[in-house]
Amino acid sequence: MPEIDLATIDAERERLRDTYLRPEPRGSASSARGLHHVAVVARDVEETIRFYHGLLEFPLTEIFENRDHRGSNHFFFDIGNGNLLAFFDFPGLDLGPYAEVLGGLHHIAISVEPEKWEHLRRKLDEAGVEYLRESGTSIYFRDPNGARLELIADPLGEMYGTKVV
Repeated sequence: MPEIDLATIDAERERLRDTYLRPEPRGSASSARGLHHVAVVARDVEETIRFYHGLLEFPLTEIFENRDHRGSNHFFFDIGNGNLLAFFDFPGLDLGPYAEVLGGLHHIAISVEPEKWEHLRRKLDEAGVEYLRESGTSIYFRDPNGARLELIADPLGEMYGTKVV
């Protein structure tokens, strides 16, 4: 593995900040309205529904046939503020297990109120779901499909005390 020049990386980060970050107030003038949905592959539709709808308490909002593959389901969970987490299954395609790869999706971070965060953490304990607790406000774990999730108790637009919007 090549040696990493941290000074060069830090200097590049500062250059990018100076070049592209807008001065206060942040969060203005985006061309987007919000995140419509993130789509992830599900190995088992009902198992995924039980996990997200039952365990994590994200309401299932709709399920219909996926236009990309006849017989496939496209289903959605409400993750708050008009945002959705979506899944596809692809029966008969033998896609194999989820693989986290460099350059691919790393994790999905979902903000929850601190009281709900604690409630869901206890539910994960009761269900035997292993997780990593990080920085006092984040827990990382995998869903039944292998995708990595983060439940974060920080407010939307903040991360570990830093305003990001």
